[in-house]
Amino acid sequence: MAELRRRRGLSQKELGAAIRRSESWVSQVERDVLPVERLSVLQRLADVLGVAVRDLRPEAAEPMAADRGDGHRPGSAVFEQLRLLLTGHPALEQLFGDTVDRESTEQLPELRLRVDLAWQLAHESRLVEVGSSLLDLIPDLEHAARSPSAKRPEVLSLLSRAYQVAATAFTRQEEVDAAWVAADRALTAAEESGDALSVVAGTYRMAQAFLRLQRLEQAEQAARVSVAALAAQVADETNCRPEVLSLYGSLQLMLGVIAATDGNRAAARAGLSAARSAAERLGEGRNDFDTEFGPTSVAVHAVAVAVELGDAGEALDTARMVDASVLSPERQARFLVDVARAHAQRRQAQEALDALLNAERLTPELVHTDHRAREVVRDLLQFAGRRPADELRELAGRAAVTP
Repeated sequence: MAELRRRRGLSQKELGAAIRRSESWVSQVERDVLPVERLSVLQRLADVLGVAVRDLRPEAAEPMAADRGDGHRPGSAVFEQLRLLLTGHPALEQLFGDTVDRESTEQLPELRLRVDLAWQLAHESRLVEVGSSLLDLIPDLEHAARSPSAKRPEVLSLLSRAYQVAATAFTRQEEVDAAWVAADRALTAAEESGDALSVVAGTYRMAQAFLRLQRLEQAEQAARVSVAALAAQVADETNCRPEVLSLYGSLQLMLGVIAATDGNRAAARAGLSAARSAAERLGEGRNDFDTEFGPTSVAVHAVAVAVELGDAGEALDTARMVDASVLSPERQARFLVDVARAHAQRRQAQEALDALLNAERLTPELVHTDHRAREVVRDLLQFAGRRPADELRELAGRAAVTP
């Protein structure tokens, strides 16, 4: 990269400005201290340097295939079935049938428990089990939503939550097109239920899918529209409901991560600051609409933002003050993956490996499939050369990662 930059007659500062990164960031990349993980950043670099992405990083030519471990993921058959379930109308036969299932809404408590269980599995990053549970749950809810009952709005709210957990699972499985469809179904069900906050929650899931697709403008638009819709309620410090603050704060964290991914430091800090204010008003961690928002969530996102911006030292300093044990196993593991990424940026190989192994103990499936965790494993293998430590070699085998 340094050679290509010099050929173009650019200074480190000029190259950084052209790709919306700092001079320090360019210096760290050129010294092989900081890996470039984002395809969007690689593409901007390639455009400015006048080369193809594969000239900068050959394995990035097919990033999704590399992330999936040669095209295979645990539970791929389950998620293929779930993808097929989203294809076409969800309950077409009921539109032609003469009979109506009146018993389905009478099973509302059971349906609520099943939706809660699906989200619990998601918070534990047991995504294969999430997918399996949804194969029966979504059809049951779709049929119940079409039964005449005074409880239909509540059924529709549950249906929205079920599609939201499907969107979350698909996003984490890198099935982002299916996540988009599921999030859109969640929005439709939420709007029919009359619950405006459920619509905002569905939009939050859609923004997550856009972010994973690297469609940053769409992700930002989805989040900003929702923030604007909640702004008036948030401004009312006397009557603002806690669940509104939770959604508002979660969306601000989303905006912070989007900005950091795009290299926009000022916007990233602004998102974190707004989320921190909302968390301070709440005073405690909550899980409204399955967002896990609160002071600790803001702290772990601050670590993630610092890592995205290449500020490894700041990320590790912040991480030392965080007690993530109050969060779900999935959130704890993602926090540890970010800690591992920060250590890897500083070439602290053993510390990075220790963080990954701790994350794996919490949620093995996440560490074995998440593209960020796998990227750290790949970097650690490259650091180690021909003789990686047994623990690293075994972890790479479990995650199907090769140098």
